[in-house]
Amino acid sequence: MSAFDFLNRENTVAPTGYNRWLVPPAALCIHLCIGEAYAFSVFNLPLTKLIGITKSAPADWSLADVGWIFSVAIVFLGLSAAFSGAWVDRVGPRKAMTLAAFCFGGGFMVAAVGVSIHSLLLIFLGYGVLGGTGLGVGYISPVRTLMTWFPDRPGMATGMAIMGFGGGAMIAAPLSVLLMHHYATAGSLGVVPTFVTLGIIYAAFMLFGGVIVRVPGAGWVPAGYVASTVAQKLVTTNHVAADRAMATPQFYLIWLVLFLNVTAGIGVLSQASPMIQEMFHGQVTPLTAAGFVGFLSLFNMGGRFFWASLSDRLGRKPTYFVFFFLGIVLYILVPHTALLGSISLTALCFGVILSMYGGGFATLPAYLRDIFGLRHVGAIHGRTLTAWSAAGVMGPVLVDYIRQYQIGQGVAKADAYTVTLYIMAGLLLVGAICNALISPVDAQHHEAIASAAE
Repeated sequence: MSAFDFLNRENTVAPTGYNRWLVPPAALCIHLCIGEAYAFSVFNLPLTKLIGITKSAPADWSLADVGWIFSVAIVFLGLSAAFSGAWVDRVGPRKAMTLAAFCFGGGFMVAAVGVSIHSLLLIFLGYGVLGGTGLGVGYISPVRTLMTWFPDRPGMATGMAIMGFGGGAMIAAPLSVLLMHHYATAGSLGVVPTFVTLGIIYAAFMLFGGVIVRVPGAGWVPAGYVASTVAQKLVTTNHVAADRAMATPQFYLIWLVLFLNVTAGIGVLSQASPMIQEMFHGQVTPLTAAGFVGFLSLFNMGGRFFWASLSDRLGRKPTYFVFFFLGIVLYILVPHTALLGSISLTALCFGVILSMYGGGFATLPAYLRDIFGLRHVGAIHGRTLTAWSAAGVMGPVLVDYIRQYQIGQGVAKADAYTVTLYIMAGLLLVGAICNALISPVDAQHHEAIASAAE
């Protein structure tokens, strides 16, 4: 038996009587680490002053150039999730988590070299491509395992893990700032050693998650649980292979549902600080705006667990209807709360919007399981996440360019987001229509033989 055999799926099977509640912490080890991606913006300004130190020098990178690092990472998150999903289902969570740890931690190391020699391309390759691959593989690696352990509450199970991705930034942002301050010298902003330190820390925690993760034995079910042998409305007992799923209209409708929900939310998330400052010019300071971003992160994190758990009772389709119709009301309401001068009411509206943004991610795996069955849900989930990659570009572009156009037409900065918010409401209406069109998959796409072990 070689050392690498430890990573094989058969060596992660839990012994009889294993407590299934020991599995979510393994998933959290991964998602709390890769959730750092949402906090990468704390490096943006330091990366524009690597040469000038106190201010940008002519040879330094622009903020626009640096901003592409995050975008590249999100694109490769979606691509790696799409292409590795079937492999993750086949080899099991431990091998996938280990690969994710080396890619994500290694991405920081390569990016550190890029900073040290002032090569933006190397940073793109490091954090963007290699790190983004770690993001994608790590994001999907525990999903199928958790739903297998919690067949009675699949939404809650995935919500627990994906909640970590939403909350990872709350740890990463202050930790990164603290490390840069610790390593800073008169001639350095401390970015290189900070990247190295973070790479080591994140790789270690992710590897630990891979060590402790377990999969249930064949035929295992929780005490008292009786698996339904009769398909319910939009909850199948059959299985659809990933390639076959992509031949169904349901796959593309769910893809659009995710894309439209994420486009609306990520547009707000990407510009939360300047948006609240410009909507309440002179009333919201940069420090208060930073607090607002943290406030949104709490809702983003909490919404992942709350909405995914609620979907176990409401059903996945009704839960997405809540996201869309409540979101429409809130997007239309925000310009009026701003006009009234109510910062707290505006912040609350944005908070609920971001809770549904996070909830959409956490509810998605269970929705896919309901429609396509459990056996290939990892692969199907990975391919669906390409919607995140597309939305990660579309959302910020909509907010940035429409705002710029409005200001160019003489609209005050405080009112420059109104049209954008109404457009977001329109996107959610289209999403609601797509959600309404989702129906059970035609029997011709089902696999011929269902596995009792599933």
